[in-house]
Amino acid sequence: MAKPSEYPRRILLAVSGLTPQIVTETLYALAVSANEKFVPTEVHLISSLEGATRAKLLLLSKNPGWFHRLCREYGLEEIRFLEENIHILTGRDMVRMADIRTAEDNQFAADFITNLVRQLTTDPRSALHVSLAGGRKTMGFYAGYALSLFGREQDRLSHVLAPEEFESASEFFYPTRKRHVIEGKDKRPLDTSEATLMLADIPFVRMRHGLPEMLLNGATSYSMVVNVANETIGPPELTIDLAGGRIHAAGKIVPLPRASLALLSLFARRTMKGEASLEAPSKYVKDLNWKRLYQNELRKTVQDYEDVPEGTRKSIEKGMDGDQFSMHLSRLQKALRKALGPHAAPYLIDNGRRRPRRYSCTLPASAIHYAALAVKDSTPASGSHDEVNEIHNRTKGEPHV
Repeated sequence: MAKPSEYPRRILLAVSGLTPQIVTETLYALAVSANEKFVPTEVHLISSLEGATRAKLLLLSKNPGWFHRLCREYGLEEIRFLEENIHILTGRDMVRMADIRTAEDNQFAADFITNLVRQLTTDPRSALHVSLAGGRKTMGFYAGYALSLFGREQDRLSHVLAPEEFESASEFFYPTRKRHVIEGKDKRPLDTSEATLMLADIPFVRMRHGLPEMLLNGATSYSMVVNVANETIGPPELTIDLAGGRIHAAGKIVPLPRASLALLSLFARRTMKGEASLEAPSKYVKDLNWKRLYQNELRKTVQDYEDVPEGTRKSIEKGMDGDQFSMHLSRLQKALRKALGPHAAPYLIDNGRRRPRRYSCTLPASAIHYAALAVKDSTPASGSHDEVNEIHNRTKGEPHV
């Protein structure tokens, strides 16, 4: 895999309040002083209305224009950072926010930051570096959590630290090449050329692979994405809708062929009843007990058994043999892996990992439910995630089918 510095589009995203210095400090630490340099091709900043005004005046103006000074001084003049790259938080009715003070402000800020991070991670040619050093603590938290939700392998998270005496100096923007004297705390003179910056890399858990495509590709709210992530990475639960031909697992609705669904249900039902694992039928022997178990579940997936594909019905007419079992099991496991990706493991049929192979569903009995599932036709509205409506109440005892 390519290093972040090798991607053609390299993005620095920072959050700031009233101290836009965070942009130049982070840029210096990444592009100048880092051992493994990351030179952005573009810079983006999230801030409040007042913070955005300060950033425009202090960083992007002709004078003092600290961003442009840094780029000229260290040969970084190809970096694109325009006023349009300063993203002002918006609240109700798209009114630009002066600050984050109320619970509602926090919710709007979370949604705003989440969507911007989502947008910046859609381009496969890009590598995103998010800095948490500026702005209110909630802004940094939302930026970090949004990267955890949407971040890819090439994306990074960091916090830049300045020496204490420079941290409180409003005229400090980055370590200069030559002596530049500014006024620090208690009017103490400081030479910016003697400053050092430390970039702390922050490891984070990447959860992007578990999110549905609709959330990766469309605008959504912070709370909706968090709810989906919690469903995906929380304790595994399986809901089986035999008549509907689908299951709900790892936060997703998964349609399954009737033959695969019947096999999954066979093992799930045994787990719910506390019954033992099963040996596969012998390879060349038509096993009537296996036929009975499998046929019972298959019948529950249709109103009329004649609706089961003729090939499936005829193949087990005289019993189920080992080849047929292996074929159905392989198709079931493949369908689950394709639909659930890395989250498929708890839902796969386990073979006992020793010979003779004994097969079972290893989910806790309390995590298995039978219910009718209705899939919504449209994408959930912002702020609410309800990919599945259960028409019947879940039952945790004997399945209702």
